[in-house]
Amino acid sequence: MGYGLIEEHEEELITLDYGVLVASRRRSLAERLYGFYLELTQVVGRYHPDEMAVEEPFVAHNARSALAIGRAQAVAMLVAAANSIPVYGYPPAKVKQTVADYGGSDKEQVQQMVGIHLNLTVTPQPSDAADALAVALCHLQERRVAKLLATSGR
Repeated sequence: MGYGLIEEHEEELITLDYGVLVASRRRSLAERLYGFYLELTQVVGRYHPDEMAVEEPFVAHNARSALAIGRAQAVAMLVAAANSIPVYGYPPAKVKQTVADYGGSDKEQVQQMVGIHLNLTVTPQPSDAADALAVALCHLQERRVAKLLATSGR
């Protein structure tokens, strides 16, 4: 399960942290999900985010993958709810379109574009962490657009 934390100061984006939570496949599914819950709770406790954005599951090709993403999404939503953090969801194509200007971008393109948007000296690894940063970037862009529309009276 990837995570990424970005802070926005005026027009500048600052990457606070990113990474991947890993659980042993030898543990039961319930134990792995609970482990993710505990680890993500620690991340939230360390950074106290104002909002949380999650990737919505996409079912088209691989139902098993969509189910895994849905479970990870549910864990993130539980952590958010336990900490009174509002949650926003974005479909993968929207995230890719926002970050890489193409909704069908591959993992490598997303990783590279995340690095460029955040002025990182290295491409974020692994791809799950880069994906989490991409979702955060998508959310920040959506907030910017909403703010512009609100101030323009639309």
